[in-house]
Amino acid sequence: MRPRRAAVVSAACALGLALSICSGCGGSRTANSPATAGEGTPRVDPSTVGGISGTVTLDGTPPPNAAIMMNADPVCLKENKTPQFQETYEVKDGKLANVFVYIKSGLGKYAFDQPTDPVIISQKNCRYSPHVFGIRVGQPLTILNDDPTLHNIHALPKNNPEFNVGQPVQGMKMNETFTAPEVMVPFKCDVHGWMNAYAGVLDHPYFAVTAADGTFSLTGVPPGSYTIEAWHEKLGTATQSVTLGPTETRTLAFTFTVGAPTTTAH
Repeated sequence: MRPRRAAVVSAACALGLALSICSGCGGSRTANSPATAGEGTPRVDPSTVGGISGTVTLDGTPPPNAAIMMNADPVCLKENKTPQFQETYEVKDGKLANVFVYIKSGLGKYAFDQPTDPVIISQKNCRYSPHVFGIRVGQPLTILNDDPTLHNIHALPKNNPEFNVGQPVQGMKMNETFTAPEVMVPFKCDVHGWMNAYAGVLDHPYFAVTAADGTFSLTGVPPGSYTIEAWHEKLGTATQSVTLGPTETRTLAFTFTVGAPTTTAH
């Protein structure tokens, strides 16, 4: 098992702290000002921002989610009183949840405040929660073991350092950070093979995960022309282009098709 690496503080956060303007922000909002940040790097002008929202739909009937067999760990059996299934296809009325939607390109060189509030992933009832989430480069990822059994969290990135750390005691907590953008980073537990999760790591705040009704919202988006990508763990990716004027809001509709591993938005 690899030793825990030291936390990484991004250059953006260091600069923000030095100027006493660094503040936390979530995955779908940002705290910006029309000022510039060093070397003339522009900030988003809040008087011009708009938004992009929409819905992700699934065309066709998905295969049933795989049943989870927890017999190997009596603690996991005790913590789950009802049958458990994977979260691969979370569909309600044809709308698809757990889709990561983000601005893939078009933002240019804006500077954004570095988030300091952590994103939390918990190991509860021998499952990861959330199953899909977004996080910023340099933002703390707090990993919790809420179960009275051994877990380990094993991240398998391509653009970031891998980590694989055990948490044998209930209540244990650790922090990790990512140093580079990456969509997506898979997680697994080497103790409980059914546990899996995915993180979208970005250097900007414009991302969201679709809710149970398939909806998403990206707020505080500056005017510009963008490529928006929607990612699903089995159905691949779908993209659309959108142009946003000052204070304009736009609505997009993505459709994934069952049986098509990589799709184009309709």
